[in-house]
Amino acid sequence: MKLQKPKGTQDILPIDSAKWQYVENLARETFKKYNYGEIRTPMFEHYEVISRSVGDTTDIVTKEMYDFHDKGDRHITLRPEGTAPVVRSYVENKLFAPEVQKPVKMYYIGSMFRYERPQAGRLREFHQVGVECFGSQNPATDVETIAMAYQLFNELGIKDVILHLNSLGNTESRQAYRQALIDYLTPLRETLSKDSQRRLDENPLRVLDSKEKEDKAAVENAPSILDYLDEESQAHFDAVREMLELLQVPYVIDTNMVRGLDYYNHTIFEFITKVDKSELTICAGGRYDSLVEYFGGPATPGFGFGLGLERLLLILDKQGIELPVEESLDVYIAVLGAGANSKALELVQAIRKQGFSAERDYLGRKIKAQFKSADAFHAKTVITLGESEVEAGQVSIKNNQTREEVTVRFEDISNDFAAVFAKIK
Repeated sequence: MKLQKPKGTQDILPIDSAKWQYVENLARETFKKYNYGEIRTPMFEHYEVISRSVGDTTDIVTKEMYDFHDKGDRHITLRPEGTAPVVRSYVENKLFAPEVQKPVKMYYIGSMFRYERPQAGRLREFHQVGVECFGSQNPATDVETIAMAYQLFNELGIKDVILHLNSLGNTESRQAYRQALIDYLTPLRETLSKDSQRRLDENPLRVLDSKEKEDKAAVENAPSILDYLDEESQAHFDAVREMLELLQVPYVIDTNMVRGLDYYNHTIFEFITKVDKSELTICAGGRYDSLVEYFGGPATPGFGFGLGLERLLLILDKQGIELPVEESLDVYIAVLGAGANSKALELVQAIRKQGFSAERDYLGRKIKAQFKSADAFHAKTVITLGESEVEAGQVSIKNNQTREEVTVRFEDISNDFAAVFAKIK
């Protein structure tokens, strides 16, 4: 049997990992400016954590969960999304306690798992960046969180980003709209896809989210949820819109956007951009004010978003955005002869300890092959170390671009390589 990675997974090789690290680090830096701290939850959870929170009728639970019974017959699932595990942790660790500063702001970066048809930017093991903010009903929290995502996309240089905005209102508004939607769609049942016929019985708002042509046609003239917002819900949505305009975050109202999970209320949003004339969602999220209580905690408002790293990197690539990834090496040591082996190890370690990146030859190759390696590593400087240099106690260091050289003692390299490096830069 030929051993290969499982379908829907990928190997992220070092040449690509540098791009992943850049995006992840930029996300961490951006979130830190907004006072978010990192949370790391288990990669698997009890099945009920996901099924109860995202909704038993969602596609995640009915089609896509990687779930199994472990050796103790516990029903376990690999996490398919990040919000439910973070809410579970928030309640379990009593982060709602009075002594904990509010609001509680957390972000996560990690693997998620869904059993679905692999396609470009969508895998069975995928990676998500997400944020969750607990404890604030203020619409300014909605806008601040949306603005944080917008700032990240701007700093990455992503073009043509459009914010799609909608409101699901409070529970009363949503229930009133749910009934109106059922009344509208029931006469059209036979024109809907099989999935949407099921959704009409289980979760009619999900029909609005369908990508099937027949469903899109059916909902084209569906009633708008914005017509069913009560006074409280309308006031919240108006405040969000006013503050987005104040911060100059452009948006469009998208009344067919409902989000795929059951726990959302009030503000929901997606950031969408164009790639090869197709629209792709980069990031999506919204408000969920009842989820903490559903997990056994006190009534606590929440707001957050998630974005897929694979999708984000695909968009960066398709838009031709070059990330400023540092690929060069500070020093490469070419080693000539067995008598220079130990000294090469001593020097390369001394250079690394002083904060510089360094590599050396270990394979005893000809000098020409070693210089090719230095070029392949984009080495800024090259040291050629042979037995004669070891005996003399000094060595030449060459700028690999200008070819300028200086001769220095081993002690200078070991004690103050920064000064040596400055001479040859």
